[in-house]
Amino acid sequence: MANKKPNVVAIVLGGGKGTRLYPLTMDRSKPAVPFAGKYRLVDIPISNCINSDMKQIYILTQFNSASLHNHIANTYVFDTFSHGFVEILAAEQTYQSDSWYQGTADAVRKNLIHFHDQKADYYLILAGDQLYRMDFREMLKQHINSGAELTIAGKPISRKQATGLGIIGADKDGYIKKFYEKPAAELDISDYKCPPQLLESQLHVKEDVSNEYIASMGIYIFNAKTMEEALNNDKTDFGKEIIPDIIKTRKVSTYLFNGFWEDIGTIKAFYECNLDLASINPSFNFYDEDMPIYTHRRHLPATKMNFCNISCSLASEGSIITNAYIVNSIIGVRTIIESGASLDGVYCMGANFYETEEEKQENARLGRPNIGIGKGTIIRRAIIDQNVRIGDGCRIGIDDIPRQEGDFEMYSYHDGIIVINKNAVIKNGTVM
Repeated sequence: MANKKPNVVAIVLGGGKGTRLYPLTMDRSKPAVPFAGKYRLVDIPISNCINSDMKQIYILTQFNSASLHNHIANTYVFDTFSHGFVEILAAEQTYQSDSWYQGTADAVRKNLIHFHDQKADYYLILAGDQLYRMDFREMLKQHINSGAELTIAGKPISRKQATGLGIIGADKDGYIKKFYEKPAAELDISDYKCPPQLLESQLHVKEDVSNEYIASMGIYIFNAKTMEEALNNDKTDFGKEIIPDIIKTRKVSTYLFNGFWEDIGTIKAFYECNLDLASINPSFNFYDEDMPIYTHRRHLPATKMNFCNISCSLASEGSIITNAYIVNSIIGVRTIIESGASLDGVYCMGANFYETEEEKQENARLGRPNIGIGKGTIIRRAIIDQNVRIGDGCRIGIDDIPRQEGDFEMYSYHDGIIVINKNAVIKNGTVM
């Protein structure tokens, strides 16, 4: 008889309020934030699971989950023969608990009763705000062969990068002996350096002095029994509490990953990661037919471009762009850009619907711009959320004027990036 295929249940942690991505998370949960013109952030971990033939997927969330529910319901529909599903588990009140998720570990603990139905051999824990492509089958194979009870995916990084990540201290065989969550820049962590033998055995590279440390990617494979035992307490966070405790008493290994990986949990990282996708040689390759990134099928027509000058940019389906200058930008689905508009370093998320001629006439009567970008409007270094109405002759991010950091009625300004809020109305001639 052939060996039984390991039963893996994947758990995507949707995060809390997503304050670092505000205002993009004002009306939606973090996993539902539009990404790369036509995707949502949650499509990344789900697609990696599907490509790894791990199709039992739960998503844990608790804030503004309606948009996420709609996306999942319209996108990930498995037939009855695949035994696959993508299911959202939002925070709920029960007789045992009336509180919301208090952290990553607490969110998983409160849903163990649902996971038990799948009789998992292993649990795969994933974050909902990262960009990468990984075959989890390779990580699972190493986890089983190592005899570890927990395997943590690790990424070689520099000391400068280490301040914002959990740092793994492993021996030459890949077994983790210690773990430090976000060490301060001045702290001496030289005893956490990655052994050269580990780099050579797992990544087949010699010692790399520019990437001497191993960062936790927030991707874990647990033996099912181990995770349930580790959560039999009131500790709330994997990185700060659960993992350091497990390392002290159980065998824990690391799986080194040397591909592209980026945490996109802040406005600056989100903006830069998106615009890099439109560059000539992007760091992440969406054009991989063997391991595609899946998303909702919209059945929209191809984008129409009339007399445009466009370079180093992506244009998603269903858009109409007329006599515009666009460079280093991403144009989302159903984006309407009128004549004479100019965009440089802009991520325009597009719209959820087209306006009818009757609606456009009503907009004109009310003095309200149509959804999209008006005639002669110039925009630089900005994120434009969905269903935004920007009028004619606006100047956004152009003029060298002092701008106050913070969140305002129609927009926010963070790290030098202007974010126009979802459904905002920017009147003709506005200077921002």
